[in-house]
Amino acid sequence: MSKDNQSHRVLIVDDEEMNRELLVDLMTSLGHECETASDGFEALVKLELDIDLVLLDVMMPGLDGYDVVKRIRENPSTHDLPIIMITALSSREDRIRAIEAGANDFISKPIDKTELVARTRSLLQMKEALDKLKRTRAELETIVERRTKALRKALEDMAKAQRNIYKAQLDTIARLAIAAEYRDEQTASHIYRVSEYSALLAEGLHLPPRDVEIIRQAAPMHDVGKIGIPDAILLKKGRLSNEEREIMKQHTVIGARILSGSCSPLLRAGEIIALTHHEKWDGSGYPRGLAGKDIPLWGRICAVADVFDALTTERPYKEAIPNDEAFEMLIRGRGSHFDPKLVDVFVGKRQAVENIQRKYSDEEPLPSKQKVTTVCAARDSVDRTLQVWLNHSVKHDATG
Repeated sequence: MSKDNQSHRVLIVDDEEMNRELLVDLMTSLGHECETASDGFEALVKLELDIDLVLLDVMMPGLDGYDVVKRIRENPSTHDLPIIMITALSSREDRIRAIEAGANDFISKPIDKTELVARTRSLLQMKEALDKLKRTRAELETIVERRTKALRKALEDMAKAQRNIYKAQLDTIARLAIAAEYRDEQTASHIYRVSEYSALLAEGLHLPPRDVEIIRQAAPMHDVGKIGIPDAILLKKGRLSNEEREIMKQHTVIGARILSGSCSPLLRAGEIIALTHHEKWDGSGYPRGLAGKDIPLWGRICAVADVFDALTTERPYKEAIPNDEAFEMLIRGRGSHFDPKLVDVFVGKRQAVENIQRKYSDEEPLPSKQKVTTVCAARDSVDRTLQVWLNHSVKHDATG
């Protein structure tokens, strides 16, 4: 409701009771309601009382007038509240300091009633105009209660929506896992290890926790494109021919296409990883022959994690090699196959790498198809389903 031709609520702030009473009498005579505060702390609290104008003393203990003005301006809900500073100080420097702090006007003591009336009227008219603008805008939006209960409910709903979106992303990945589950009979441990190795590298680069979590969840999607590789090639026990190898290389492009077009940061990261985890630092990788830092960081990280796991894991067509030899091969590939900095981080965290390796060993086989379906149906097991998924399509990981 407009306050045209009605009283306004004025907050009078002064540590001297006599000064407060004088200003209350003046403003009451003009038809305004008054609230008073004896210091800056009380003034900031009473701003919640729908104040239209603040008459503020400068020299006060604790928070002086300049400090109070700054805090009022820093608060989004009061940053445009009209403020007149009233003080016995009258120098040019004092006025400049008041304006710089955010005051709209400055009146020197002793107060001239005519001057006070003129200046308060001008500022209250400005406040009314701003209030009308806010009310007009509010009418076009959904009205929500300002109080604590409504705000808390809105925040809870927001958190719930974000939680559901994240679960929906994992559910999407889980359904890709179901599609890939029928391809072969490898263990689930590979994608656990690649996920944790990748997160370990991200932590070693001191990436933000959010980025560490993204790559932990996105790295398992590196070989999703093998869903599109023919069984005759994907499940072949022996070495691939050159022609078959070229077809196998297409899993990078296929994976990127499967994951492309999503607004999810998780799936976008998965798309980048799927496309670029076989690129090499010297430009001899595939599918685009990218080199150096032209290769996205997500792909460079996953390349180190994936190759190390491929080297140290037994596959139908190869034996696992000892960790010492695998680390040596990474070091030899430093600056040619791999980002040199990432190799240094990975080798420097060897103990943590081997802890992950032991934790996610290949001793337990994949669950049966019935168990996979049951796990996918349980919301609290979506992450386990994610781990089951990609391991089914990585038998020939070392061929690239």
